Order: sequence, then C-alpha cells, then structure tokens
Amino acid sequence: MTYQALWWHKEGERIICDLCPHRCSLKKGQKGLCGVRIHRGEAGLFSLNYGLVSSMALDPVEKKPLYHWNPGTEIFSIGSIGCNMHCPFCQNWEISTCSSTVPLTYIPSSDLLRLVRKEQVRSVAFTYNEPLIWYEYVMDTAQILKKEGIPVVLVSNGMINEAPLKDLLPYVDAANIDVKAFDEETYRFMGGNLNTVKQTVETMITAGIHVELTSLIVTGIHKDTLWIESLAKWAASLSPSMVLHISRYFPCYKWNEKPTPITMLREAKSRAEKHLHFVYLGNVTETVFTLCPSCKATILERRGYNTYIQAMDREGRCAKCGFPIVTLTGNED
Repeated sequence: MTYQALWWHKEGERIICDLCPHRCSLKKGQKGLCGVRIHRGEAGLFSLNYGLVSSMALDPVEKKPLYHWNPGTEIFSIGSIGCNMHCPFCQNWEISTCSSTVPLTYIPSSDLLRLVRKEQVRSVAFTYNEPLIWYEYVMDTAQILKKEGIPVVLVSNGMINEAPLKDLLPYVDAANIDVKAFDEETYRFMGGNLNTVKQTVETMITAGIHVELTSLIVTGIHKDTLWIESLAKWAASLSPSMVLHISRYFPCYKWNEKPTPITMLREAKSRAEKHLHFVYLGNVTETVFTLCPSCKATILERRGYNTYIQAMDREGRCAKCGFPIVTLTGNED
C-alpha cells in the first residue's frame, strides 16, 4: 500500500520531508531515513506503511509503560514498520529496520475501530515501531477513535517537528516518550536530536496530554547516571509529578554489552527521586509501589503487570489526603 504523505515540500527536483527533524532531502525514488516515506516523482511524497500492521495485541496499560494513566486496564496495542532513529540495541529491530521477513497485514482505519470494539478495550496504543513516522495512518485512525470516545496513546521516541505534532495532539490522550540520553552527542550516535524530544514533551504537556518518560540505561553507552539527574531536573521543571521509568537494558540487535547492573539502576533511581515524585525501575523483577508524595500512603501495588489499588479514590487521588496521583479517562467503573 502507498498513500499520499503529509508534511513535505519541493526544492527543485528534490522533496524535503518536513515530518521529523532529519528533514530528509530525497531524490526521485529515494526513501527517507525512516524507510517508509518515498519520493514518487511528480506524484510527490508517499507513505509506504499506511495501514500496514506488523504487530497487534491486548496489553496491560502498565506494559507501555504507563503507570499513572488508567491503571489496571487493558489497551489495544498496534504497530507497523520503520523508525527515524537507529539505536544499535533496538529491541524491535526487525520492524524498525523494515526487514523483509516481517509479515504485514493491511488494516483500514475503520476495521481497526471494529477490532477495538470487538475486544471491548478502553484505549488504543500506537507502539512497537515508531508511530510518528506512521503519521498519516495514526492521524486518520486517531480521529475516528476520538469521535467514538476511545482514548489514544503514543509510545514514541518523540522525534517529530512541532507543526505536525500540534496537528496530531488534539486526537491524543497520553504518551510515553523514550528519552534515550540527555546530551546531543549520544543522541546523534543513535540518530536522534535531544532538543526535538524535549520540545515534543513540552508541547504535549502544554496541550494537556498525560506524559510519562522512559529512559533505558545501556551498558557501554551510558557511562554513569549523572545524566538521569539532569533529565529528572528538566522533567521536574515541567511537573514534579512527571513519571519516569528507568529501564534495564539487555543485549539485542547489534549491541552485546552485559545487561545494566542493578546497582546502576538503583543509583539512577535515587538521583531521579531527588527531583521527581514518581520514579520506577523497569525490566526488573520486584514488587513496585506508588506512594503518595504528600502523606506517604501506599496508593498502588504492582506485581509484574498486575496492579492492585490500595488507597485511591474514583478521581485518581490519594484516598487519605486527596493528592492527585493518576489520570483516569474513559468509562471507569
């Protein structure tokens, strides 16, 4: 399937893609760095992955991860192929690199709505690959879902220009943004741009989107945890209640360094907690608690992806002191 792309302009015989900060300058027949946008001559720029689905599943919302948005509910997760970064440790590298071995199924936007209704879930997550380079399909589908009262989640690297992001955000309810480092040099190594990611998070917060952050500490790339504290300070300047997930890396794709030491993860968590109320470790086996920053009551307990409410009212506040803890949307029981 091909589909006329949004966000591009011509410069002579080339097309400049305006969707993400790479602003790929494409000759006729050339694909962008994402692998899924192509210059088709006089016809213009086209999306190669419109409606093409590589993966879909029912997940606990905590798996996205979102710990403070409709906890304990299921979410319909769906993804395609392509990515506008090239992390050497990518966990989903077959789909992010558009491997020919990945089976694809065409699912029109209207059919996705039917599938979501059939599964009787409250929300939909665009995830697995980078959803922002699946832009046209996500935009079309999110508008349909929004009209039907079904919340939309983006699990993204945040690599999108501000104008297309602002066009999409009216149809988005929540996001988890992967902040992969906190310096431009490391971001360039992974094919990204830190300032763009920060701008994406800030734009989402201004638009009223529920945002949580994830940072993977990768052995051999992140030499220490000082950057996590810098990240936490910036996040706290937006809101001290911003949720930060600090995740453990395991060898994958082109990166074979040892898994992140647990001691390094705990040090990072300790640094982040100087500035943020809610910091969690990911890809580790332990019971996780959400404590009220005000009265220290245990609000939620998580064992794996099972979430147990201990002291939360129907508005997502601490049942003891009323401090706002989580965002609840949709048809909560």
